[in-house]
Amino acid sequence: MSGFMTEEITVMPSSNENVARMAEAKVGSRKRPSEAALVEASIPPEPEIDLDAAEWYLNRELTWLAFNRRVLREAQDDRVPLLERVKFLAIVSANLDEFFMKRIGGLKQQIGARVRELTVDGRSPEQQLRECLTVVRDIVDQQRHLASEIHELLTEKGIRLRSHHSLTEDQREQMRDYYLRNIFPLVTPQTMDPAHPFPFISNLSLNLLVTVRYADDESSGLARIKVPVGSGIPRFLKVGEEDLYIPLEDVVANNLDLLFPGMVVEACELFRVTRNAIAERAEDQADDMLLMIESELRERRFAPIVRLEVDKNMDPIHRGMLAAELGLDEANEVFEVDGMMALRDLFQIVAINRPELHDPSHHPLDHPKLNDKRNIFHIIRETGPILLQHPYESFVTSVERFVLEASDDPKVLAIKMTLYRTSADSKIIQYLIDAAQDGKQVTVVVELKARFDEAANIRWANRLEEAGIHVTYGVVGLKTHSKVILVVRRDFNGLRRYAHIGTGNYHAGTARLYSDLGLLTCDPVLGEDLTELFNYLTTGYVPKRNYRKLLPAPKVLKPALLAKIDREIHHAKAGKQARIQFKMNALEDKEITAALYQASRAGVMIDLIVRDTCRLRPGVAGLSENVRVISVVGRFLEHTRIFYFYNNGNEEYFIGSADCMKRNLESRVEVVAPVDTPELRLELRQIFDAQLADHRSAWDMQPDGSYVQRMPREGEDPRGCQQLLIELAERRQKEALRLKKRKPKGIARRLAN
Repeated sequence: MSGFMTEEITVMPSSNENVARMAEAKVGSRKRPSEAALVEASIPPEPEIDLDAAEWYLNRELTWLAFNRRVLREAQDDRVPLLERVKFLAIVSANLDEFFMKRIGGLKQQIGARVRELTVDGRSPEQQLRECLTVVRDIVDQQRHLASEIHELLTEKGIRLRSHHSLTEDQREQMRDYYLRNIFPLVTPQTMDPAHPFPFISNLSLNLLVTVRYADDESSGLARIKVPVGSGIPRFLKVGEEDLYIPLEDVVANNLDLLFPGMVVEACELFRVTRNAIAERAEDQADDMLLMIESELRERRFAPIVRLEVDKNMDPIHRGMLAAELGLDEANEVFEVDGMMALRDLFQIVAINRPELHDPSHHPLDHPKLNDKRNIFHIIRETGPILLQHPYESFVTSVERFVLEASDDPKVLAIKMTLYRTSADSKIIQYLIDAAQDGKQVTVVVELKARFDEAANIRWANRLEEAGIHVTYGVVGLKTHSKVILVVRRDFNGLRRYAHIGTGNYHAGTARLYSDLGLLTCDPVLGEDLTELFNYLTTGYVPKRNYRKLLPAPKVLKPALLAKIDREIHHAKAGKQARIQFKMNALEDKEITAALYQASRAGVMIDLIVRDTCRLRPGVAGLSENVRVISVVGRFLEHTRIFYFYNNGNEEYFIGSADCMKRNLESRVEVVAPVDTPELRLELRQIFDAQLADHRSAWDMQPDGSYVQRMPREGEDPRGCQQLLIELAERRQKEALRLKKRKPKGIARRLAN
């Protein structure tokens, strides 16, 4: 197999120390010569490096595709349980669909607009498109080989994906009867002839191109059939009581006599299209943001096609006809698929209840401090800030509980919240409605332009407004990507503000799949800062907003990060210990990348845990020798953002919603907040140390942008950092229960309200 699978796997040393013990070790153990030592050794000054040179920056699109190679590697890894391997295979397919819709679509728009500006890595839109398609074809080829291998492994485990022709006669009759009763009424063939122009093909739909003729006529015609997957119709139909499945398109294709009675079916060929998802208008020219987004969604439905996938055995004439009708370059924009199309639908197979073929079950725990029935606001007020670690700790019994109790508590006067994405069955929405109906002031800032969630957010906005909630759509020209809730409560000593500040969306489903952090706090300064933030979001007025603790984007965060990096540089040049550690999804911003290069050259030790896109090249002599970059890929999607600065021993930790991407720092409203409590800082240190020491899920980035997977040596701990964090959460809960049992019984005191 070519490409990624031949990449060298380097065995890296690992540590068997307990993560909690590692957290007690001093940060900054890597040795760095002092400035005085360098002078004494008569080492000449390092030559100047042009940090604007394109060679120092990796391409955003190609590094994102490299991330998908790492995800694909999980599907290829026989250490991963079989149905989890199927899951990763489906994830890669879904990611590539999104890549074509967003990134390839964007590049094609740039080419169409004759954009000549080069990226920071020195590539034109044409060059990026060409290189991306080369990588995509290699990934797809690996997917094809892997899908065949996994198909055989599933069969060995009694999970069979079969074609219609492999069924017995009784099974075929059973499927025909099921199809006739449950699916046939939904199928509509569309003829293509002078009286019937080429039909509209919807995004990501599976389609059959059928060639038919009358029995007594040699001339044939074409018809298109959309396979009705979705709206309760599964892609794979179960045959009988066992785990035997057949693709829906195969059932439709083998019962065409129901659609074309008395006709001869000469051919039936599968194809699929992907449309550009970028259809944005200027917000400052819109009279009504809601109507503008609804219009954009309509435009996206009819957006240009950026990819055509066809069955490998499709007639070349039909392939060329489809490419011409859809306005595509047949050589570059048509992809032959040898095997199953739309592998993202394999999520249905992943859901099969075979525990032995999945990761060990994981159930989020209640946070130890929230493991009682007291009012959550009393708990926060009395115990201090609480750090939530999802999915290791429950979203339902922490964040959802926070909003539920805010809606029920008669002492709560107001609730303010940002909403970027949420689940279809979101309880938080209902809690907000209940609060408004109870007479509380409720304000929700809904981001209508959350990619692929626009339609859902429009529905939420309408429902919230109907309940009397004040709904606003944020600041013109900026996406509201922050994840914050502010609750104003009348406590025993006056008004007090309680808040949740998170790194992930208010989505109960993804909170079980993504690793994220949240902070529950009643810090008065943070409360005042959040009040300023919501006033900004609901008015758009910027002047004289002074934030004392929060680092919001776009005005404050980027300058603050650059200043803190510069401060570490000054400490390093003064011969002091200096260290920076970032954990995030992406490092794309050129200025932040250049600042980190400068810090490395000054002697600052830098650890970057970057999930996908990373422009920085680590380990380049004279430039980034003090930087290491790792990527963690495991059963949960790494989504946490943490920023750490050693600050000459006065350590600083921050968590928030922002990645180091230009769009996040300059054209979104983001919130990053400090974590001041020593106990919570220890938990963040444990996360850093567990991931940096991981030798199961971690990949080391090389200077050329490639990645080498770490592998534990024989006898070393084979557990990944996510498993260690699961165990740490269990340990925290056990310790809390132990202390609770030991707590002496005293005279019960009535809690002050």
